[in-house]
Amino acid sequence: MIGRVLAAVTAAATLAGALSARAEPVRTAHMEAELAPMSATATPGSTVWVALRQKLDDGWHSYWRNEGDAGGPTEIKWTLPEGWSAGDILWPAPQRIRTQQLMSYGFTGEVLLPTPLQVPADAKPGDVAHLTAHADFFVCSDTLCVPEQADLALDVKVAEGPAAPDATFGQAVADALAAAPKPAGLHAAVQLQNGSLKLAAWGGPLTGADAAGAYFFPYERGVIAHAAEQTIERGPEGLTLTLKPDARFTGVTGPIAGVLATKAGAWEITAVPGAAPAIAAGKGPAPSADQAGATAAPRAGLGVATAVLFALLGGLLLNLMPCVFPVLSMKAAHLAERAHAPGAARRDALVFLAGVVVTFLALAGVLIAAKAAGQAVGWGFQLQSPWATAFLSLLMLSVALNLSGVFELGTSVQGAGADLQRREGALGAFFTGALAVVVAAPCSAPFMATAMGAALAQGPVLTFAVFTALGLGLALPFVGLSFSPALLRRLPKPGPWMDALRRLLAFPMYAAAAWMAWVFARQSGDFGLAFLFGAALALALALHLYGRAQHAQGRRALLPLGGAGVAFAAAIFLGVWGAAAEPSATPAEAAATATPSEPFAPARLARLRAEGRPVLVNFTADWCVTCKVNERVLEAGPVKAAFARTGVVYMVADWTRRDDVIAAALAEQGRSGVPLYLLYRSGEAEPVVLPQLLTEGALIDALEGAA
Repeated sequence: MIGRVLAAVTAAATLAGALSARAEPVRTAHMEAELAPMSATATPGSTVWVALRQKLDDGWHSYWRNEGDAGGPTEIKWTLPEGWSAGDILWPAPQRIRTQQLMSYGFTGEVLLPTPLQVPADAKPGDVAHLTAHADFFVCSDTLCVPEQADLALDVKVAEGPAAPDATFGQAVADALAAAPKPAGLHAAVQLQNGSLKLAAWGGPLTGADAAGAYFFPYERGVIAHAAEQTIERGPEGLTLTLKPDARFTGVTGPIAGVLATKAGAWEITAVPGAAPAIAAGKGPAPSADQAGATAAPRAGLGVATAVLFALLGGLLLNLMPCVFPVLSMKAAHLAERAHAPGAARRDALVFLAGVVVTFLALAGVLIAAKAAGQAVGWGFQLQSPWATAFLSLLMLSVALNLSGVFELGTSVQGAGADLQRREGALGAFFTGALAVVVAAPCSAPFMATAMGAALAQGPVLTFAVFTALGLGLALPFVGLSFSPALLRRLPKPGPWMDALRRLLAFPMYAAAAWMAWVFARQSGDFGLAFLFGAALALALALHLYGRAQHAQGRRALLPLGGAGVAFAAAIFLGVWGAAAEPSATPAEAAATATPSEPFAPARLARLRAEGRPVLVNFTADWCVTCKVNERVLEAGPVKAAFARTGVVYMVADWTRRDDVIAAALAEQGRSGVPLYLLYRSGEAEPVVLPQLLTEGALIDALEGAA
């Protein structure tokens, strides 16, 4: 009896110690935050769940992992004892939060964001692990957005044996884990049809379930127009949603992942490219065993032969796509040069074919490896990486400089001046084939989507077969032409026109290089783009010096060749630095107003006011919902005309990133968040604070009254 009493007292003391070690909740301006453990103790070698608890004030909300049209997701930076590690947040299904024409995804009231923490196997029982987390939030109401942060702490005692639930939060965290969206045996497919995205899901818990109110929350931005209505078609085994694509959506090039929420629950789905069976919408037969067991089957009954045929047709049609045209034009011009040397033409065509097929197979290998690593991949996936876009931009610049005659490809430094007519041999033909595949990555031709969906959904054998067929289709026109003497004889004879055409073809490659640089800028921001431009300049200098060395003789070639090496090394250094740069944009897309403006600066504002000039200062941020709604008013044609007519200077205080100057200016007005619109009228000491929700008429009246 005494032993049982002592054991009970010991257990109570342990529990009390664990509870007393919990830090008090942290109060921010608009919420209460704290770390909420599921277990009272941690067992060595186990996984413990600790949730970030947010209790938001009435009328305020935070954001999901995809914030929707504006805002930003909650971020947690953990500081853990040695050997401990933190996983990703297990996000609950979000709520839809509409603000005028915008739709955001987030949370109101109380929400738990659980994170798995791995306890090291050598953790010693009796030790106390001190866990700290820095949390960044974007918190918004209908009219105001404020970035907030909190530093949170929790002490967890390490103990042997099964861990008991935490007395305060154990059940709540367990309920949050149980309710979080998870895979549930659902199959899903998506295709672009008549300008709309048709996303179908079937099987598992959707069979016979109530589909009313079904909604798809994508994990990534830029897929759907969040504020658009999602219409539902009910089938016997599932449903189909009709979604409006986002304005930036370029096509279904790979799987689309997200959360499908209905009244019956919420589940993770990954929709692969392709059409759905009839059971997902409308009446149709039950799925076959093969179809039900293959989650990624993009089209029922699509076998190996059909997929390979579609890939061959897609490769043929890829020749007509604009992104491949510059390289294929180069190949056509070279073929015309070889037209009256049939043996050389056939040899170069076969080498070109080898370059195409080998590069396609290498890309297939990368895709298979990425898929095995758990990544969602698709055609053109490599362009999502700033490393790839930087490399492609510099590669296309190199090709353009070669076509412009800055240097010659496939010739030695000593032999270039002796025979410029042999500037492209087997190496050049192989390189042209590889380049054609590289620049084809952003393009998708008819039949390709279905074939690629089948390839990426099934095993490596079909993937390699489909990619080989794509390569054969892309190279087939040139191979066929090269082995047809009658067609070759119809091509014009070589002459000065070929050199003029070659130099003319450089300009599409310059355009391609500039386009890839634009893509890179979207990924890495202005800072990264500056280094890419520096790398381009260094690369151009290196190739210029190399071209000089090709035309020099003996030792006279050593100096420009050495300079080319130094410049090339500088290009690599700058390119790597630029590709590694962090994007300068915030989680929301950068929104630039069409109305002429200048950045906010207190000194500039003071000078304008001293001159008696009226000024409108817009305190804004990309993550602010109301700001983005008001931007449509500020960008409207009549408002822009009113600025020009009245002479009001428009200044933008962009608080997308933390800025102490802007924060101080807000504090002077007694504000802690955006939006804020200050109109300084001529001759008046204090500004007029405009409403937080702007209308064209009221804003134009205010501008006209300010002069």
